[in-house]
Formats: sequence, structure tokens, C-alpha cells
Amino acid sequence: MEILEEAQRLERAGHDIVHLEIGEPDFDTPENVKAAAIEAIKSGFTKYTPATGIIELRKAVAEKLLKENGLKYDPKNQIAITCGGKHALFLAMMTLVESGDEVIIPTPYWVSYPDMVTAAEGTSVFVEGKESTGFKITPDQLRAALTPRTKVVIINTPSNPTGASYSIKELEALADVIVAHPKAIVFSDEIYERLLYDGAEFKSFAALRPELMDRTVTFNAMSKTYSMTGWRVGYLAGPADIMKAVADLESHETSNPTSIAQKAALAAITGDQSSVETMRKEFDRRRLRMVELLNAMPGVSCQKPTGAFYCFPNVRGAIDKVVPEATGNTRSAKFCDKVLEDIHVALVPGCGFGNDDCVRLSFATSMKNIEEGLARLAK
Repeated sequence: MEILEEAQRLERAGHDIVHLEIGEPDFDTPENVKAAAIEAIKSGFTKYTPATGIIELRKAVAEKLLKENGLKYDPKNQIAITCGGKHALFLAMMTLVESGDEVIIPTPYWVSYPDMVTAAEGTSVFVEGKESTGFKITPDQLRAALTPRTKVVIINTPSNPTGASYSIKELEALADVIVAHPKAIVFSDEIYERLLYDGAEFKSFAALRPELMDRTVTFNAMSKTYSMTGWRVGYLAGPADIMKAVADLESHETSNPTSIAQKAALAAITGDQSSVETMRKEFDRRRLRMVELLNAMPGVSCQKPTGAFYCFPNVRGAIDKVVPEATGNTRSAKFCDKVLEDIHVALVPGCGFGNDDCVRLSFATSMKNIEEGLARLAK
């Protein structure tokens, strides 16, 4: 968000900024979703709702999880609607993690995970997803990181920031490790599940092994799938005892998600899904072009992402050339600052995701922006 604010400041000063940093679809919210929100306003659906969301939406989420993910949850006490996916994760973290607890976070990670752990007074344990393994951790790495103090293991596939996705076989191997450690709870962040490419597979972590259903909390949101980032509607589903504690916290924290946005989310989940595939196909086209252009640059190498809408190229050679004076573990930040200042292209430094050799670029923007931004970078 700091990068976006600085880019917008430069725009206000008259500079032509190419935004490759923003992690949100450039498509409009589907018309049926907007219409549902307008109808909610017109009909006066503008009051408090139950803390965990209207039962119609919770039922729709339950039906979606059963039909698409093979997960059976009771909408009355095992599903909560939240003010975005970030809020869902934060609620669960604050509910479960206490001082002395460890939370295993594979790197590169979504930037908010460690701060959530810190807010809950837990300890982040980072496990490196190496470039040589496609930015994915191995069962042996996970096994070595698990201790009697492990409370939560975070799994995010497809990944923000790398766009990597685990195969079902790879997930099953991780699941077998976790099954052997019965005190560990899995946070399965599945927000990019519908954005897959090159035949990549997806399976919810809770569906991998019967033993994990009661030890997994599943997270998702409307933001990426339906281009609803500003509407702030997410959800989580899990064991009834955990969800009771989540509901209690949510009732005191936010009272309820916005009533109007809940009606919009209901229309998104239950309505025509063709817009999702239209968006995915266009992202796929942009993905291929971005990877091609990045790999043509000296000092840059980019693995082809199989999910989400991000590329996470290694730019170590470019950093050495552009900011040779940069030292420490924030060299990518200095590189991105220089790129924004000199050629007015906004990128996200990898140091915020736990890998200082890389930067994140989003292809959830127009092909024109991709072509122009990478042409400037190539120079």
C-alpha cells in the first residue's frame, strides 16, 4: 500500500506511472453483483445483520464448499462471513494463537501473515520455499519445522506473491506430515483457487485426509474471484469450537460485515459464473506475455506461475546493476524505489514477502500496461 500511495503521489505531480504493483483484477465487478447491492440499498437492507453474516450467504458458502471443494460444513455454526479475507485470517489468528505458540509460514509469504502472528503474540517460523523447488516447501522441511509449540501451519495455494501452486500429490505429502502432529492446525488460504493455468490442479487442504477436516480452517473471499476487492467480503469455515470463538470475537470487533456487500456476495456466489472464466482466460494471456518479456531481460529470470495473477522474478542481477550500493536485506526495496523514481514503473519489493532477490509484478492489469511497463524496465 505504501508503494501505491507513492505512485499516486507521483501521478498527482503529473508523472505517467505504470502500475504493476496492484494485486486486484482490473475487471469491473459483474453487473448482477452491482445490481444486487443497489437493490439492497433501495429495499432498505441497511441495518445490522448477525455477526457472522446473513444465513442466506452462509448457506450459499456451505453449498459452494460442498459442491466445489468436497467439504461439508454446517452454515449455522461452522461458517463466518467477514470483512474481507484478511479479516477472516486475522480473526482466526487472534482466536487461536497465544504467547509462546509457533506459526509455520512458508516463504515467500503474503506480507500480512507475520504481522498477524505478531499481533497475536505468537512466533513466526519461516520455512524457505526455494526457487529450485518452484517456491514450494517440501515434506522434509515441514517435518523439521514442526515442534511441540507449533499451533498453526499456513498453506497458501495458489500463492501470493509467487503464483506457484502445489499439485495434489505435493499437498498430500504435506498433509501426511501434519497428520502425524495432531496439535497443529492448518490455515488453508484458498483465495486464488479459481485462477489456475496450464492444467494446474486444486484441492482444499481439509479434503486431503479425513483426519484434517477437524484440524483445518479454510479461508476465501470474493475479492479476487469476482473482482470485488473494495467490497470487503470474505469467509472462513472450520470446526464448530473454533468458529464459536471466531464468532464471539467478530461480534465485538466489527458487529457484522456490511449488509449491502453481503447481498452482493450472495449474488456473486449463486449467480452466473462465466465472468470468472472470462477473467481467468485474459489473465492467462497476460501471464504468458509477462513471463516472456521478463525472461528476455538481462539479469532477470522468471518462473512461469501456474496460479493467481503474479510473477515473482529473480532480479538479483538487475539489482546489482541499478543499485550497486544497496546492502542488507532490503536491496529489492531500494531497487523498486529507484525504478519508480527514474522510469515511473511501480513494483513490489520481494523483501516484504521474505525473498530479497525478487520483486512482484501483477498481470491483473491491461496488456498495454504490461507492454509499456516492461519496455521501460528493459531499457
